[in-house]
Amino acid sequence: MSITAKKEQTQRAKSLKGKLTTTAVALLITLIAVVSATYAWYIYNTGRHTTKVRMAAGTGVNLQISNVYKDGYKSAAMLESFSGKLNPVSTNRIEGGFQKVIGFTNGSENQPNLVANLFGKSEYSERYKDYYKTSLFLRSNGKATDIYISDISFQDSDEKIPISSAIRVGFVVHKPGENQDAQSEYIFAINNAKNPEAQYNTATGKEGYVLDSDRTDGTTVAFTPYTSDAYCNYNQETGETTLKSGSKSLCTVTGTADGKPGTPVEIEVYIWLEGCDEDCTGNLGNETLQKLAISFAGLVK
Repeated sequence: MSITAKKEQTQRAKSLKGKLTTTAVALLITLIAVVSATYAWYIYNTGRHTTKVRMAAGTGVNLQISNVYKDGYKSAAMLESFSGKLNPVSTNRIEGGFQKVIGFTNGSENQPNLVANLFGKSEYSERYKDYYKTSLFLRSNGKATDIYISDISFQDSDEKIPISSAIRVGFVVHKPGENQDAQSEYIFAINNAKNPEAQYNTATGKEGYVLDSDRTDGTTVAFTPYTSDAYCNYNQETGETTLKSGSKSLCTVTGTADGKPGTPVEIEVYIWLEGCDEDCTGNLGNETLQKLAISFAGLVK
């Protein structure tokens, strides 16, 4: 082969390598863009917002809340502060655990270009947390009192792009006493508003499906969270607690016969970004949930 021919071959090889590199980079950028448009993360900081308990006026019952089991009971407690990345996770049952997407495949008709197809267990450790978790303890010094959610208030960083539209707040209620087994759980969607870039990003392509906590293969199941319809009504002016037709009691607390506080009930609180929610798309990535506070109300039986 002549020197001229070798030079031409070398130049063609460099040109081909450059094109392949450019194509690979473009493909990587496209992949990242599509993945980001399907599953989002956001920075979330609860600060330290007040969580309150309220009672119907004139009941003579003192309902109290604390962040710890043994002491510190007052009419309000502070949610523990949290800052960091909340990755999209999904579950139909909190006690079954959360899963997150770790791989994608090409979408079929009526699906995004990429859809989630590989899933792994979500992380929750001292160093890394995919979701928020804390415990609150409720007790009373009077008659048996049913506990309800009266409000879950929140504030988005941008009301036009509401991160809250894909947020879930879950409550796991334990049996009375310290370190007792869980006996029930409740999952709430806190905002009916829609993300303007919402899209169906689950394998079913349907709204209202989440990952089945009993499976690890991406199987989704229909799931309907509670909404504000399950709250009770609390009148701040009169102190009166009343029920709606759909009001859902979380648990019952009671005091002792001599008017002393009864055995506290632990309620674990979870906050997460539901990755199977159609509102969970890339435009939420720069948004934050600036505030979240929970109000409980008690109604004597």
